[in-house]
Amino acid sequence: MAEINKVAVIGAGVMGAGIAAHVANAGVPVILLDIVPKDAADRSAVAKGAIERLLKADPAPFMSKAAARLVTPGNVEDDLGLLADCDLIIEAIVERLDLKQSLYAKIDAVRKDGSIVSSNTSTIPLAALVGGLPERFAGDFLITHFFNPPRYMRLLEVVAGAATRPEAVATVSQFADHRLGKGVVRCKDRPGFIANRLGVTWLQAAVVEAFDRAIDIEDADAIIGRPMGIPKTGVFGLLDLVGLDLMPHVNASLAGSLPAGDMFHDLYRPAPLIEKMIAEGYTGRKGKGGFYRLNRAEGKAKEAIDLTTGAYRPQKKADVEAVKEAGRSLGKLFEHDSAAGRYAWAVMGRTLAYAALLVGDAADEIEAIDEAMRLGYNWKKGPFELIDDLGVAWFVAALERSGLPVAPILTAAAGRPFYRVVEGRREVLRLDGGYAELVRPDGVLMLADVKLTAKPVLKNGSASLWDIGDGVACFEFTSKMNSLDPDTIDLLQKSIRKVAKEFKALVIYNEGSQFSVGANLGLALFAANIAAFAEIENLIASGQAVYKALKYAKFPVVGAPSGMALGGGCEILLHCSAIQAHAETYVGLVEVGVGLIPGWGGCKEMLARWQSLGRLPNGPMPPVIKAFETISTATVAKSAAEAKELLFLRPSDGITMNRYRLLADAKAKALSLVEGYQPPAPPTFRLPGPSAKVGMDMAVDGFRRLGKATAYDAVVSSALAVVLSGGDTDVIAELSEDDVLELERTAFAGLVKSAGTLDRIEHMLMTGKPLRN
Repeated sequence: MAEINKVAVIGAGVMGAGIAAHVANAGVPVILLDIVPKDAADRSAVAKGAIERLLKADPAPFMSKAAARLVTPGNVEDDLGLLADCDLIIEAIVERLDLKQSLYAKIDAVRKDGSIVSSNTSTIPLAALVGGLPERFAGDFLITHFFNPPRYMRLLEVVAGAATRPEAVATVSQFADHRLGKGVVRCKDRPGFIANRLGVTWLQAAVVEAFDRAIDIEDADAIIGRPMGIPKTGVFGLLDLVGLDLMPHVNASLAGSLPAGDMFHDLYRPAPLIEKMIAEGYTGRKGKGGFYRLNRAEGKAKEAIDLTTGAYRPQKKADVEAVKEAGRSLGKLFEHDSAAGRYAWAVMGRTLAYAALLVGDAADEIEAIDEAMRLGYNWKKGPFELIDDLGVAWFVAALERSGLPVAPILTAAAGRPFYRVVEGRREVLRLDGGYAELVRPDGVLMLADVKLTAKPVLKNGSASLWDIGDGVACFEFTSKMNSLDPDTIDLLQKSIRKVAKEFKALVIYNEGSQFSVGANLGLALFAANIAAFAEIENLIASGQAVYKALKYAKFPVVGAPSGMALGGGCEILLHCSAIQAHAETYVGLVEVGVGLIPGWGGCKEMLARWQSLGRLPNGPMPPVIKAFETISTATVAKSAAEAKELLFLRPSDGITMNRYRLLADAKAKALSLVEGYQPPAPPTFRLPGPSAKVGMDMAVDGFRRLGKATAYDAVVSSALAVVLSGGDTDVIAELSEDDVLELERTAFAGLVKSAGTLDRIEHMLMTGKPLRN
């Protein structure tokens, strides 16, 4: 199979520039071309301007600003010759067939033999794109439909034409999977492919039914949101995020291309209120507001639009009785005799029925449709998984009562589930009524699969230890948000002893949305409120001891984080032998935000890293200042690449782009360390002492005078400065690891008794935001 080592993207708009940035995130050089502006002094100004915007955008399209150096700007009049070195050329220009085909002719004249050309279109059929073009070009052409923003949205829909070389599809799919971290879903050449066709129908159903039933948008988002495993934005919040002005174009495109009789046509109708909002600049978060807005004239008051009157009113907190009574039962919600229950079924019954109709049309496999909605719209479960939760027989009966169509795949199911497990094998229903085994791609290992046939080696309410084969164990956090508590620490201690006796290596990993948000603050606040400070101090001491035992275990320990790894979750990574991180890992020591300092060795480990790996000027102060800057500002790395720059990850630690491949990569790294493994030598420290603390205090006081730090920030930072400067030491004294850990415990114990810290913890638990006291 050919490799893709250089890429070109033509079209430096939002999508094209974002695709180019993400290719650069993968470490692949990329050419970014656009038109020459009229009368421009710089003929490549459009592409250069796009790169400048990428560097300023939030959320950041680049995983590291250094990645921007891999993007070379140019223009389509002077620089098409640069395509001759490219293995993949992605077209991302305006959705006009004539312009695309004109560009393809120019590309074909300069590209090398075997290079692959793709379009990011989601509206024009592939057959039309290659119509009239040479057979050689059609053989190298396919559609690669990225989702916006390309860095963060994991779905990539791939569409091949009748003439497309299978090798081209395989090469692009492997590149997208391994290098770009995408979940590749093969689609047929149908309007909207899978995710947009089904997703837009779902959104349109939710909007139309809310208008027709006069449902408040807050209630609609509460109903069509978390109860279905859909992000808390719900529908109207999602439309604000995407942009209201985009939807009329997408809807019109689908309506114009879908065949007569398609269910989407029943939902396609004018929406005068939305048209008025767009005309007045209320296009969502990128405009003056959308269905929700912040009324800055009223002190940033949160408001929501009334779908009946078209006027903004104060945003209310949704309190939907049907949702509360249904609990985790989707069927109970759909059957609830209320406006909310009827709205839920009207939207989701139609959406799930439509999903079933797409089998054999947009895709032959139901798992492709489920994957498209999970990765393209962040649904926790795909539509067929939701139908399984309802029960196929129940769902078919409900469709018949509602006069909704029953798709052939539902008839083929004959009341049986779409997914089942037989002797530890995952199987999925096919259109012919038979089942086929679901096999993971090579290099993919999921803990969910291990659990189908295995029982945990050790387990309590907050964590589990699993055997993942080849002598490797996996320690999994299982508490809410994977927060860490005494049970986590206790099982980790037992796991270290168990692995030492029965395994070769340990991986710390889980398949939650966050690796760990840190210590359980609720328990800490409860203990502080009943003055159980001895219990808190015991937890800090035991955490330090267990993390230290982890660090000096006789076997290698590999941390495999994805999502947030904060506070104690970051500290456990700092004590691992190595890390294999998902690219979208957000690491930081954020304890100062709740009035504390890192107490499980985080201060000590960051000092040691900047001392040994930081390549700083000689002397005791530079590592101290670097650690102080990072910890006192609660700096969080916004990617694994940035975590390396901040030394939360070492230069030798690995990064996995595809979330599905993380556990297999971490296991492989752990096994590679087994032979001849020796735990690290304990660090020693020569720290500058009280004079350095005075300097750090003065710096924070300066920020306080400028309004950039609060009075209590100064208190917390002063406690941190004591630890990092070494307390009552001087530069000629050598401090051990245990000396610094003792300073951590003392500082932590002092802060946790303070009213300012307790106020911060309580505010964080109540609001999810730091208190600026």
